[in-house]
Amino acid sequence: MSAPLRSIALLPDALISQIAAGEVVERPASVVKELIENAVDAGASRITLRLEAGGIGRICVEDDGAGIVADELPLAVTRHATSKIRSLTELESVASFGFRGEALAAIASVAHMSVTSRTADAQAATLLDNATGSWTASPAAGSRGTVVDVRNLFSQTPARRKFLKQEGTELGHCIEALDRQALAAPQVGFTVIHNGKVLRNYPAGPLDARIRQVLGEDFQGVSVPIDAHGALSLVGRVALPTAAKGRASHQYFFVNGRAVRDKLLAHAMRAAYEDVLHGQLQPDYCLFLSVDPMTVDVNVHPAKAEVRFRDSRAVHGFVVQAIKSALSRTAGTAATPTAQAAPAAPLPYPLPQQQPMFAAERSSAYLAFVQQALSQGQSIEAPAAFRLPGADLQGMPLENGSGQASSGRGPEDPRQTSENEGTPLGFAVAQLHGIYILAQNNRGLVLVDMHAAHERILYEQLKRSLDARTVEAQSLLVPLPVLLTAEQAQAAADEPAALAQLGFEYSMASETQALLRAVPRLLADADATQLFRDVLDEMAQSGSATVVEATRNELLATMACHAAVRANRALTLPEMNALLRQMEATERADQCNHGRPTWVQWSLAELDRLFMRGK
Repeated sequence: MSAPLRSIALLPDALISQIAAGEVVERPASVVKELIENAVDAGASRITLRLEAGGIGRICVEDDGAGIVADELPLAVTRHATSKIRSLTELESVASFGFRGEALAAIASVAHMSVTSRTADAQAATLLDNATGSWTASPAAGSRGTVVDVRNLFSQTPARRKFLKQEGTELGHCIEALDRQALAAPQVGFTVIHNGKVLRNYPAGPLDARIRQVLGEDFQGVSVPIDAHGALSLVGRVALPTAAKGRASHQYFFVNGRAVRDKLLAHAMRAAYEDVLHGQLQPDYCLFLSVDPMTVDVNVHPAKAEVRFRDSRAVHGFVVQAIKSALSRTAGTAATPTAQAAPAAPLPYPLPQQQPMFAAERSSAYLAFVQQALSQGQSIEAPAAFRLPGADLQGMPLENGSGQASSGRGPEDPRQTSENEGTPLGFAVAQLHGIYILAQNNRGLVLVDMHAAHERILYEQLKRSLDARTVEAQSLLVPLPVLLTAEQAQAAADEPAALAQLGFEYSMASETQALLRAVPRLLADADATQLFRDVLDEMAQSGSATVVEATRNELLATMACHAAVRANRALTLPEMNALLRQMEATERADQCNHGRPTWVQWSLAELDRLFMRGK
């Protein structure tokens, strides 16, 4: 039933403030975020957050910043009053956290609030309080800085208070809000006190130290640093795929110091981890993107949680490339983005010539071989030219330096126990049930899933071979009409050159219909209509299209899986060692194509604990 027509009237100021509060103040954590941002903008070097009842009872933020002049204090709690910006030019290149001038007024409309502030040259602090329903100012004791005390959140709007969760849940959100601001301002010290108990104490320091404080000491050992610079800059740390978790618990992204949850950046992170994560696992990360303030709009979301980039494609591509480069480690290397495996030391027994398991010059021929087999429904067994090196040595006795037969282990092979950084995965000693390779390195025991490892090696070599060539287009015998949404049609009209590079040729028959004339040759058997629409959707969303690459990679992953060495294939020690050396020279070899681990390490200390040695 529709409401009766009423005359248009201006809303009362109190109702206007409470509507604005609905955008700014969602829960206690929203108040924490706004007040801490103001404190950081004020130049504070130390901020203390006091909470009671998870922030529902009380939120008090104390800082030692510049303070507010006594005469301007009443203006600070007025809507749309701020010291952060003065003109449209400053708004377009805003560098402060807060800039809308609504936070204090919005908070005061749904809670009891007092503000005590003192500047460096003031003789005393000034207290501004709304406990009586109107703002009153009076002299007060206080050191330089500002104290904002918020009590009984949503006491004036009980209907909204019903939507709050339990005290522990709201406390967790408050801590999360503080952690985000603490990461954005490592030069500031933070303390959190809840019901009189100290929960957090972050001393001021460098960014790496703050990341360790917030994400934990363990994160340092399971992550790699990011330090990419160009027209943009990206620094921070990202977790290795093997350290991914079942839920997104610690994912922090900052743009010019502002914490954001942006769809474009989230898409870039998924694309960067695309073929190294298993299932729905989520990686932890803490990243700081720096861009020209004039090229990013921070005023597109009521809570400033999202941003808009002028050149979204460049930002997306830069982030994806930086993360992929950092994750392109070779198996067994230290957690550094540029670590490369050193040349392998000579073995005490003869090895086949060290050649790639899939030489680059053979990849195109193998690609045609597998494509033909797949199209004909045949099972795939790699021909001799593509098989594992050393297969011709199957069953041959190995000789040590004295010409006697050797198993490749024991005292006659000193490299099994000597420290050798060039072979971090060590040397094979046995094969277990035709599935796993047992190897010994200077740390202890290495167990390798030979099929998963070989699968990744082949996959990476096939990708490199195809990346070296342009995408070939397959012309369609009859142009295929494709109905498009308005967003898809706009992407097709805006990006003809980018789509041509991906292998699509088309013309627009109308504003909502395209005639598709060619598709990528490698994906000619795919649903061309749906593939074209998916590419356009992704371009409209993120400014770049990775659908073609992802679909191509799925095909290459299938091919590599079919061609990889199978279970119950007996390998000689030279073959096993050749596989280990290839893992050490292959990017992303820590995971198979499906994101599962390819090898695990047990240290001697762990093995000693299993057998209770020394106890």
